[in-house]
Amino acid sequence: MASAAPASAPALRMHGIRKEFPGVVALDGVDLEVERGEVHVLLGENGAGKSTLMKILSGAQRKDAGEIALDGRSVEIVSPRHAQQLGVGIIYQELTLVPHLGAAENVFLGREPASRWGWIDRERATRDTATLLEGLGVRIDPGIPVRELGIAQQQMVEVAKALSSDARLLIMDEPTSALTSAEIEQLFAAIGRLTASGVAVIYISHRMDEVRRIGHRVTVMRDGRRVATHPVADVTIDELVRLMANRELKDHFPKRKAALGDEALRVAGVTRGKALRGVSLQVRRGEVVGLAGLLGAGRTELARAILGADPIDAGEVFIKGERVRASGPGDVVGRGVGLVPEDRKTQGLVLSLSVQANLALPSQRRISPWGLVDAGAERRVADKGIAELRIKTPGPEQRVGLLSGGNQQKVVLGKWLAAGVDVLILDEPTRGIDVGSKVEIYELMNKLTEAGVAILMISSELPEILGMSDRILAMHQGRIVAELEAQGATQEQVLQAALGRAS
Repeated sequence: MASAAPASAPALRMHGIRKEFPGVVALDGVDLEVERGEVHVLLGENGAGKSTLMKILSGAQRKDAGEIALDGRSVEIVSPRHAQQLGVGIIYQELTLVPHLGAAENVFLGREPASRWGWIDRERATRDTATLLEGLGVRIDPGIPVRELGIAQQQMVEVAKALSSDARLLIMDEPTSALTSAEIEQLFAAIGRLTASGVAVIYISHRMDEVRRIGHRVTVMRDGRRVATHPVADVTIDELVRLMANRELKDHFPKRKAALGDEALRVAGVTRGKALRGVSLQVRRGEVVGLAGLLGAGRTELARAILGADPIDAGEVFIKGERVRASGPGDVVGRGVGLVPEDRKTQGLVLSLSVQANLALPSQRRISPWGLVDAGAERRVADKGIAELRIKTPGPEQRVGLLSGGNQQKVVLGKWLAAGVDVLILDEPTRGIDVGSKVEIYELMNKLTEAGVAILMISSELPEILGMSDRILAMHQGRIVAELEAQGATQEQVLQAALGRAS
């Protein structure tokens, strides 16, 4: 890797960046400085604020306070197009290419070179794309539809797309998550060529082994703040892990241990493509099993596989001791399994319907057996849920989309409580809600386990995993790699396991 080439002014200086969302301070006075020709690695747990900071830098979100300077010049970035014009390029983990278009068409999409007559100059686009790709050390036919390219080649097209707009600062978000070892080497070689030419790279990754291989300096974020910046050569991986995870477990996790009963959920050798690789686990009645892992570990894919939302290639799922052959979620829900999804707005609620209709949705077969909606039965279900969960709403008829995030999450939980589930999968159950509502949801979890419900809780918040679980399973690259008793476990142990560094 070429050494950094600092100049009189850094490629980027962000100072005092602040961003708030309702009930959440996502960034609290963050500073970040990146030199020309440097690979600056940005580390932090899920939810540390890395993505929000990069969205502000790339123009996808506006900051509430703070200053940004590019090449020593103060700027106010107002949109993604403006950021691009300022020389900032971003490559997201989820690629943004148009599959049926060729590489050249993707590289210059919306900025097609024109001939002097005003027509699109396709020859020039093809020629310039080929030059960009060759500069990255790859040979790709600029005319071939990108859907016919491998993931690594598509990644290179994304890099070429950013460079085509004269990017001097390139943000790469988890660029190796879907690449093979050989493809990673090819990407690293391309990054080396970029930094040797003076391009600054911000490299976001959860793969700790990549830090020393690719980075010059590393910044660690935690809870919306920058906690440290070090030259890579001056810090160990263990020290970085400690910086990422060093938060005290707060007292607002009111965990109560329930009596454990029979097995309620068992997963045996479940495999789905590269996302899940022979996953096995068990959850008993009254138990909370926390599932920890970083982005791309396969946690949400496992939840969807259990629910029957995605077919599995191999393995078996057992509910209350009986094997389930699911053709869809209805087969699993009908056996007493519920899912609180990661994205409540698009997957957990019908925002245009009332609180009453949402609370009663999974119970319709029971309360409306003849296929006609029983409004009286719906109302009784809703009144009970609103009272038990203390949902703040003007009434059952209120449109659920108008409630606060915490109250929306209570509705998602409440509908499964009303349906009488035996197994409940919680995927990021407290994301984006205030502390008070979190405690209420934790208390609801206690009530459910005391009633004999088995809970599989997926969370990116390590304090939540430690504070509300009986057992903890760590996932890494589609596998369960460690099992820990929550009592006595530390955040550092869980994070080390989730990073694939379990002893």
